[in-house]
Amino acid sequence: MKERLESIKQEAIKQIQASDVPEKLNDVRVKFLGKKGELTAVLKGMKDVAPEERPKVGQLVNETRAAIEELLDETKKKMDAAIREEKLKQEVIDVTLPSKKNTVGHRHPNTIALEEVERIFIGMGYEVVEGPEVEYDLYNFEKLNIPADHPAKDEQDTFYINKDIVLRTQTSPVQARVMEQGKLPIRMIAPGRVFRSDEVDATHSPSFHQIEGLVIDKNISFADLKGTLEVFAKELFGPDTKTKFRPHHFPFTEPSAEVDVSCFKCGGKGCRFCKGSGWIEILGCGMVHPHVLEMCGIDPEEYTGFAFGVGLERIALLKYEIDDMRLLYENDIRFLKQF
Repeated sequence: MKERLESIKQEAIKQIQASDVPEKLNDVRVKFLGKKGELTAVLKGMKDVAPEERPKVGQLVNETRAAIEELLDETKKKMDAAIREEKLKQEVIDVTLPSKKNTVGHRHPNTIALEEVERIFIGMGYEVVEGPEVEYDLYNFEKLNIPADHPAKDEQDTFYINKDIVLRTQTSPVQARVMEQGKLPIRMIAPGRVFRSDEVDATHSPSFHQIEGLVIDKNISFADLKGTLEVFAKELFGPDTKTKFRPHHFPFTEPSAEVDVSCFKCGGKGCRFCKGSGWIEILGCGMVHPHVLEMCGIDPEEYTGFAFGVGLERIALLKYEIDDMRLLYENDIRFLKQF
């Protein structure tokens, strides 16, 4: 029996020393000290030992158990310490390193400009209305006084889905849709994305954004249009801004005009920003054509109105002195983080 216990002890020591992870140590503990372990089997065999030998054998079994448990505990402590040391090496924190900062997003310059324009017109009693980007030719052209054979239609050179459906070239179709509803008076702006078959360069893109405004009411005159746009220009570019109206032609309006504002960089003296003229063109406008009112079910004898349209990108380019429209779409973080 003594030889058997010594053999069990030596085998246990051998397996403990060969263990390299805590799981293997636990397996050794179960194998030798568990309920079905080898030492337990020796104790179960005590019935075959002579009565006078049982105390001595029992003492030997306890000593063997104690020796194995002590070695198991010492080995586990050393193993845990080694594992902890390795983990600390891997998780070491170098307090001299710069901290990691969360990158927080912010509004795009187009969005900033749009919200500023919306704030100005909402303050004057306008509502913001949106419409579909894929539009019927009827609303995009016909109801805006641009029939099939009109030269203005060729100038826009649009993207057609089929002969009746087109990617809208302006947000004016939203105005036509609102006028059709017959809920007068109307004071609205229609911001949104539009599409034209333009080559990409510093000032053009096949996809850009417009903000178009419309007022329909009784006794609306060109003086109301001038006053509205003057307030808009002063709010957007500064209180000293002056406006200038130049005659122009738009099928949707009659009479029509292009609007310039005095250069907010040089105060109208002439500089590189305004190309020496002292003025910067910002939008087109005019009185709504009577035929447009008729096609939308509004009596031109009783109601008049004005409309205007401005490119959102143009506002952003001017306001933030950006010299290339492509910067707004390239998602270069070095550019965008300046806003």
